[in-house]
This record gives sequence, structure tokens and C-alpha cells, in this order.
Amino acid sequence: MTNVDLLIKNARVYNSYTKTFNNVDVTVKDGNFYWIGVNLPDIVAERTIDLKGFSIIPGLVDAHMHIESSMATPTNFGRAAVKFGTTTVIADAHEIANVAGINGLSEFMRQPSCISVFYAIPSSVPSTTPAMETTGGIIGQDEVATLLNDPKIICLGEAMNFKGITSQPQSLIRKIIKDCRNIRPTMPLEGHAPKVSGKDLADFINSGITSDHTFQTPSSLIEKITNGMFIEIQQKSLSTEIVKTIIEHQFYEHVAQVTDDVMADDLRSGHLNRLVEQTIKFGMAPEEAIYLATYTPARRMGLWDRGSIAPGRIADFVVLSDVDNFVIEDVFLHGNAVTDIVAPDANEGSSFDSTIADSVHVPVLTESDLLIKTAMQRDEVAVNTVQISATGTFTKRGQVSLPVINGQVQWQENNLSLLMVQNRYSGHGELAFGFVENGVKGHGAIGATWAHDHHNLMIMGTDIPSMRRLGYQNSNEIMSFSTLSLLVSPAIKISDKGLFDVKTQQSIPMFVK
Repeated sequence: MTNVDLLIKNARVYNSYTKTFNNVDVTVKDGNFYWIGVNLPDIVAERTIDLKGFSIIPGLVDAHMHIESSMATPTNFGRAAVKFGTTTVIADAHEIANVAGINGLSEFMRQPSCISVFYAIPSSVPSTTPAMETTGGIIGQDEVATLLNDPKIICLGEAMNFKGITSQPQSLIRKIIKDCRNIRPTMPLEGHAPKVSGKDLADFINSGITSDHTFQTPSSLIEKITNGMFIEIQQKSLSTEIVKTIIEHQFYEHVAQVTDDVMADDLRSGHLNRLVEQTIKFGMAPEEAIYLATYTPARRMGLWDRGSIAPGRIADFVVLSDVDNFVIEDVFLHGNAVTDIVAPDANEGSSFDSTIADSVHVPVLTESDLLIKTAMQRDEVAVNTVQISATGTFTKRGQVSLPVINGQVQWQENNLSLLMVQNRYSGHGELAFGFVENGVKGHGAIGATWAHDHHNLMIMGTDIPSMRRLGYQNSNEIMSFSTLSLLVSPAIKISDKGLFDVKTQQSIPMFVK
């Protein structure tokens, strides 16, 4: 007789190795899948579940995401995501590292979660250099050496400093990559390579980085995969054309689905399951779509113990009543139903040091602080602008002529928004300004310290009295606004040090000379 904790009968069981569903029995012992087969003999089970023809698949694995984007702790994120089938995530917590350094990261990593949370080393803190942006922490070689000893760390997080990666052999990021390859030679090195192709792509991959999760087109997908990159497809890249390209080129082994950033309101209605569902609707067979959200991300991250329903693998699994429409009926962690082990309204579990909870130190602004003045003795000045795309997070550089009265630039009546970044770390509140086209609609202002990746205080508005106290329109308002300060996302962005050209990393003056 063979004693097991759980016997699952009458289920259609997904096999990751053949990418098929099969009518077999499944046993779970000590939290892991044990014996799987047809009519298993002499099984004595503590519990037996009859799934009556429902299907089971491995728990979903999200290989690249940022918990902080959901405005949640790992504890509350896990409670929200698990009901949608996500049982393992690899979190790149570079947001909290930019704000509070390795101490903040350590605090974040020690927070409990019902799901399995592994972490990436934040590779770009700051995302560029201290000369271009002020952060509350720096992850250097000493910090990386410490993190490499932590078993929760399983990859190098998205390397973003393109210039440092491709053309500066002595840059911090190149040193970090070298340390990772020496100490953990099999560890995945994750990348951030938007609109990078040709020789630039060759230089990027040559550094040792072998993945990209940024926006893809069919041509970029083909170029990057055929050059050896693993591609992580997030929502903004998912389209009929991308799915068709994966199918036609049989790219299944080189692709995984990831969420990257999921806003808190979106997390209430779905997580990685949404991408699987959409991929199926765009024409991919369910068996292949499931593969890209379970087996390939687990394999990419070296997690041999999950991503499949097989002996010795962790018994995290999802029960589906309808595979074609990806309808989830139940989720199990280590062989136990989530509804039995996770209290949906529980508040216990998370606690942070007070220095992290109180980390914004800025003087109060006055209206006079926000007046834009010029020493140029003329009636009109030309200014460089940030043009925001109506969709996504990309920007481009523009130019507008503005009238000047008594040395004060008259921008309010020219369909522009004033963009301000204030240093939150020094206590002195140093200010930088820029002008934005396609910003706030109407009169008002928006602001946040959620400003990638330096997370200084950023405010954008059309009305000076409102800049501090709404009307911004975009396909993704929060991310579009917060990435106006992301100095590694094309093409022109802002920090507390001013405006910068992302590719050249050169400062852009407000006034055109």
C-alpha cells in the first residue's frame, strides 16, 4: 500500500513535456506531486478529490514583474494574485531599492506571501548614473555580492543602462554583470532593450544579457530570438501579429508571458491569466499558451521544481472548468486549496521599518517656486518639449516658441503642461522643469512620488495653483505619467537633474539656444 496526502481522480491533466491533456490520476505527497498514471494501484489517500472531467494545469509562473507597481506588499499581492492562478513570481523590486537601497530591499524581501516569491538583483539603481538622477539608494558591487548569497535571489534584474552596457567597459553595470557571471555562472541575466536592433543589439547581447521584456513588433521578436534572446511578452506587446509570429516560427521554447506592471485596480480583476486568455483568443492553441505561462518561465529561471505536473514538482496547480476560455475554478498551493489556507480579508503579515514608511522629505512649494523665468532679453523664446504618445510610455522631443513678459515665460495659454521634479531625498527640494505636449487636459494638476525609477516627487499641470493640490488622458494613465521620469525609456525624459536624451544620456536644456 502507498500512502499519499491527496488523490485527484477524473481530471484532464496537462503534461508540459508533450503539451497535451491526458486522463490520468494524480497523487500529492508532502506538498509535491508524487505518482501520476492511469488506475494507480494500492493508493491510500488522506483526501480524494473527484474533478469530474475538469482540467488541471501547473500554477502560473510570472518570470518578470514588479510587485510595487500594484501598490501592494508581497503579502497583499500574493492574496490578490493567487486567485487568478499565479503561484510563483520573480519580482524585480528595483522601485523600493531606488527609494531605500539594500535595506529597503531586504525589508521588502522578508515580507511573507502565500505564493512563492523569488527576487531579482536590482541591476540599475540608479537606472542611469547619479549625475543624471538622485535616488535614495545605490546598488553597487558590494550590495550585489551580499544579494548573491541570498537563496531568494535567482536572477539579475532588468539591466537598463544601455550606454553603460554597450560602450562603457568600466561602468557599474558591466562590473555587476561580471560579478554575477563569476559567482553564479548559470544565473539568468535579464535585460531591458526597447527599440534596440542591429549592432546595438549585438553589443547588448554580447554583454551577457539574454532576455528582453519591452515592447515587441514581429520584426523585433524575430531579430532578438534568432540572436539568442529569450523574450518575455507583456500585455502591451500582445497582438494577433505577435501570436502569429510565434506560431509560424515555432518560437514556443524562447518565449514566456509576463505581467511586468499591473496596476492595483487591474489586479482586482486578473493577473497573468489575462495574458493566457488573450493569447488563446489571438489564435494560439490553449496547450501552447499554457506552456508559455508555466513551463518556459520556470525553465528560464532555473526553477526545475515547478512549471509542470510531474513527480517531485511542487503541487501548485490550477483547476480549469473551460480550457479554451481559461475559466479558473480553484487554485491549489502545495496540494491545498487556496480557499482553505488564504483568508481574503486578512491584514496581518506585513510590517516595515519606520525609516522606509517615512521617506519623502521636501519643503512646501509656493506658487513663485513654479514661475518659469529666463534671463534672455527677448519677447519670445524657443523651448524643448516632451511629446507624449497617446498610447504606451514612449515620448519624443519637440520644440515650441513661447512669449516672454518681464522675463517670465508665458506657457499657460499654449496648450502645454508644466512638468516639475523635486528631489525627495536631500531635504532641500531641488527643482527641475520641463514642458509637455499632450499632457493634462483642461485646468488642473496631477502628481506622485511614483516616478520611475528615481521616484522623486513629480507634478504635471496646466494651472500653477493646482500644482500641488484632473484630466490626464492616456491608454495607461499611471504608467504613462510615471515613466516621464524613466531615463531608460525612449526618447526624452526628466529627473531632478533636468531633461535628458535617453539614448545619448545628454542633458537637454529647457531653452533652445
